[in-house]
Parts: sequence; structure tokens; C-alpha cells
Amino acid sequence: MFQGSLVALITPMRPDGSLDEKAFQDFVSWQIAEGTEGLIPVGTTGESPTLSHAEHKRVVELCIATAAGRVPVIAGAGSNSTSEAIDLTRHAKQAGATAALVVTPYYNKPTQEGLYRHYMAIADAVDLPIVIYNIPPRSVVDMSVETMARLAKHPNIVGVKDATANLARPIHTRLACGPEFSQLSGEDHTAIAFLAAGGHGCISVTANVAPRLCAEMHRAWAAGRVADAMAIQERLTPVHDAMFCEASPGPVKVAAQLLGLAGDTCRLPLAPVADANKTRVKAALQEAGLLN
Repeated sequence: MFQGSLVALITPMRPDGSLDEKAFQDFVSWQIAEGTEGLIPVGTTGESPTLSHAEHKRVVELCIATAAGRVPVIAGAGSNSTSEAIDLTRHAKQAGATAALVVTPYYNKPTQEGLYRHYMAIADAVDLPIVIYNIPPRSVVDMSVETMARLAKHPNIVGVKDATANLARPIHTRLACGPEFSQLSGEDHTAIAFLAAGGHGCISVTANVAPRLCAEMHRAWAAGRVADAMAIQERLTPVHDAMFCEASPGPVKVAAQLLGLAGDTCRLPLAPVADANKTRVKAALQEAGLLN
């Protein structure tokens, strides 16, 4: 079961937009040293929509090689084409990923039956644990608890990244899918509330720039130190706010640059972050004690 603080990794790029492989590998090593308990390359935060398939696969391979088995790697492998999702999931397995994160098909707007058949096709084609990524604001479809319960019967479908921000959802999912079905929040703001509702961890954007604090927060919760966990959550709230003042990963890449971790380049159609929001990001890092 996946649990604790996992990070939706950024993909560092040079000013010309090419992949910065060394910066990425250094970043992965730093994440592990800071206490991150799981790595998710080439998700939305990793700019998967603008990576070529070759680049996508290369980033997954670099992440797995750098992690070297120290923490799980849940490789982004989603697509709104089932055959493409199967190909990316098959590559994740061949590269040595622990699991694949597969987003609900965006733009197509499949029915619940379509969602069921999409995930079953992937799970039947590749013997690798699959985490469903349910993010209605970006994909415009919401997998129902009933559909998830049907899918959870497949031995390869092991959990969900829930970015609905619906705090009743993890309770219903636990009842429908069982306590071993790994529930990971995809919303930094609700990480503690999600745990209280039966979740197991969070796939975090903020963990890109505050991995130690995010990890400490989850460990405090697991140890029953609720007040300590809440104190860290409150400390990080301005950072959570700033990370989404524009479309992600623009702000988190600005934060990474301010901390000397990577450049702030994003590929079009994401424009450079506005100066006013760069100031907001810097102020949030300072308020949280992450930047002098």
C-alpha cells in the first residue's frame, strides 16, 4: 500500500525548453534525502501533456534509475487513448516502476462504462499495479465510487489519487473498495482532512519545494501527533495557495528556481508566471520559513 508524503515531480527544463536531465536526477535524489516516501514522474505537474512519448519514457527511466529502489516510483502513464495508456503502462513496467498512475481520459468524456472498460483494458494488458487518477477539474469526468468499486476487484488496480476535494469521497471509497485500497489525496489543502476521512497519504505539488515538512506532517499524523500535523498544515497553507495562483506547474517551478533547485521554464501553452504572482510565491516561501 502506498502512503505518506509522495511528490508529483516537476520536470526541470532549460531556458530553451529542453529537458534538464541532470537537474531532474539531482532533484529526485534531494527529494529522497528530504524524506519523500514516493515519486510520481510525468504527471500533470511534470508537464506530461507537452512531453513527447520519447521524453515521457526517458523521464520515467531517469526517475527509476535515480531512486534505485529506495522509494516507490509510480509512473504517470495516462492518456485519453486506451492504446497509448497501455503502451505507457507497459513501458513503466519494463523500466522497473513500482506502479503506474493512470488519469481518467480527458476531453473524450467517457461514460462510467467507458471508464470501466478503459481501466480494465490496461489492467488486463499489463501486470503492474495501477493507481487511478480521478481529477474532474482537468479531465471533465468524475469516476463514481461504484465504478471504482468494480475496478478495485481487479488485482492490478490498487488505489486512487483523489483530486475531487470531496471529503466524503474517501469514506465512501473505503466502504466500497475496502481498507487496503490505497487512497491518496491529490489536493494539498485537504491532506490532513483526507487522512482523517480514511485516506493513506497525499501526492503533493507543495512537496516539490517543502518535502521535509510534508513528510514530517504525515509522520506526525501516523504517530498520533495530530496537533503537530495540524501545525505543519497551517504553516504550509500559504504555500499551497501560492502553488495554484496560476496554472500548475508554473508557480511551483518559480518556487523551485527561488530555492535553487531547478529552472522555472514551462512549455507553451503555459506562459511565464506574472511578476505579481512570482512575488506572491516568494512571500509564501518566506512566510513558511523555506526561503530567507
